[in-house]
Amino acid sequence: MFLGSLLSSVSLPSSCSSVYTRASLEIPMKIVERIVMVLILFSLIGGGAWIYFSVKYKQKEINDAVARGDYEIPKTDARKEQSGKGDDWQSYYHDLIPIMIGSTTVQASVADSIAEKIKGLSDTPLLPVGVVKLFAFNEESEHAMWMKDMKYPLDIIWVAKNGTIVHIEKNLSPNSYPKSFESPKPSWYVIEANAGFVVGSSIKLGDKVVIPGG
Repeated sequence: MFLGSLLSSVSLPSSCSSVYTRASLEIPMKIVERIVMVLILFSLIGGGAWIYFSVKYKQKEINDAVARGDYEIPKTDARKEQSGKGDDWQSYYHDLIPIMIGSTTVQASVADSIAEKIKGLSDTPLLPVGVVKLFAFNEESEHAMWMKDMKYPLDIIWVAKNGTIVHIEKNLSPNSYPKSFESPKPSWYVIEANAGFVVGSSIKLGDKVVIPGG
């Protein structure tokens, strides 16, 4: 009687049931959180693996393409390049005029402005066969020339006002810069040609240069 009466007389406070409810809910919530964290972890691992294998696959595609020659730079025909057909040489040499050097007729690109005289053939990729650069200085002087920013060797010819060749420098290398070259005798014109032009055309001192209107 005593024990039963004691138990029946004892009642649990209402807050106790609330604590029990929260405790019962906290357990599944923690499980859900862990499941979510595991899923996020697997997603990160899966995403990283996908990126890794995608990059490796792309690298393999590039390697295979290189092996097939898809990225090979096409070789330029040296003869076409030298003749000017392998490049847009007319963008560098326009308004050409025919002149005769000795017994050889060539096309001359005339540098008659200050800017053109300063630049000359600097930074040009090539000088086509049969084309020369003609500097018209319109005054008699030694007219020093150099090979600044040149990409190929040159023959340089100094010409007096009457058309007589007074000095020749052959096969000047771009590596000769900053050394300058000048005529020991006054000249009115200077002609720059591809290295080998003087020898190939049998040009010599005293030969005449015929320039239209010169």
